[in-house]
Amino acid sequence: MRSRLLAVGLVLATLSCTADREPVVRVDSGLLRGTETAEYQRFRGIPFAAPPVGDLRWRSPRPPAPWDGVRDATRPGNRCAQPDGGSEDCLYLDVTAPTTPGRKPVVVWMHGGGFVEEAGSDYDTRELAVRGDVVVVSPNYRLGIFGLLAYPGLAGSGGFTLEDQQASLRWVRRNISQFGGDPGNVTFVGESAGGKSACAHLASPAAAGLFHKVVLQSAPCTGTVPAGGMFPGLPAFPQWMPVASRAPDGAGVAAALGCSDLRCLRGLPTRSLLEHHGAFMSPNYGNAVLPVDPDAAISAGRIHRMPVISGITRHEMVSLVMPPTAPEYDTLLTTAFGADAGRVAARYPDRAWAAVTTDRVFACPAVSRDAAMARRMPVWSYEFAEPVAAHAADLPYLFPEYGSVSSLSARMIGHWATFAHTGRPGWPDYPATAVLASGAPGVVDLGAGHQCDFWATVGS
Repeated sequence: MRSRLLAVGLVLATLSCTADREPVVRVDSGLLRGTETAEYQRFRGIPFAAPPVGDLRWRSPRPPAPWDGVRDATRPGNRCAQPDGGSEDCLYLDVTAPTTPGRKPVVVWMHGGGFVEEAGSDYDTRELAVRGDVVVVSPNYRLGIFGLLAYPGLAGSGGFTLEDQQASLRWVRRNISQFGGDPGNVTFVGESAGGKSACAHLASPAAAGLFHKVVLQSAPCTGTVPAGGMFPGLPAFPQWMPVASRAPDGAGVAAALGCSDLRCLRGLPTRSLLEHHGAFMSPNYGNAVLPVDPDAAISAGRIHRMPVISGITRHEMVSLVMPPTAPEYDTLLTTAFGADAGRVAARYPDRAWAAVTTDRVFACPAVSRDAAMARRMPVWSYEFAEPVAAHAADLPYLFPEYGSVSSLSARMIGHWATFAHTGRPGWPDYPATAVLASGAPGVVDLGAGHQCDFWATVGS
């Protein structure tokens, strides 16, 4: 008997030591084994929905199948299919949790990438989790033609990306307490496409109660992009388009691929669809997940009300557009602004196309959006203003390499984490705009700095 007890004790001691290095957590689909250090636990590649492959391609996300035993959660899951690789079997998320005791706020990080690239697992969330004392969740979601195809008669057209994101938020609500997170205190943080997604969820009835605070980073989700404003030759377009206007484009892609119905399209290999990946680069409204235009909903105040951080980088478009020659600049302005081209040229001399598009596409729509939201909910505005403050230049400061944090990184993480904990980021309320840059903190008038009074008089 004594030898048996000693053997049992040895086994239990061994399991305890293993758990110290590789913690095991139960979620609603089964057991997960992650990794642990003195400062954090990390669980990667957690399925939050069934693989959207085969007959599940272009269908609403389904629950993941339960598994037996302990699932390895020490490596990231597949990135979603995109031009440089990935897989359609990609609906996975990562969780990073500090080891400090107590229930933590939850930050759900929704990555950008123009709805055609990147993955949640691309970002090192450890510093945000440890320094901010928050549980960070970073999901993947279907991209491009796989998440945003609009097609005649296809239920959910143009909205599978948003449905994936909401499925990840519902997974958080069901499971995050197992990681020390508070499902009643979830902050949705999205940049670029992730920020545009956040605007959609603010207007989506199905998102009610799934998050409680929101951070919009460089979110192109209101206003109209002038002709050529994003790509040469592209006509002017609103940030949100109805499904009905895009469904014929889906039929055209199908015809180009030799298909006349969804059954044929669902049978095509991933690589064939990737040839048309960039044809669908934004969610559409007029479906179950997004029945209304988010731009109109924000303007009218018909959105979920919660604390909001909203901001841009000072020179958003400088890395997204090529500097034009003088003749090209004249053509760009004429194409975009017609009779107002001369007035724009006088305000923006020296071929300042990046400044024109930054102000028209990002800054002034953000100013108008913030004003509309601030009439009904608390808003804090910011401008990331480091010397090279291009689109996405703020991300290395929010997600620095673990163990290497600059003073600006520490400040940004502190602001975002304080917002997650308290609902206030620690800078003056709207209409002041906090300047996030190295050096002493300050505030600016974002509308004045980007000539928004002038842009209100310019047609397109």
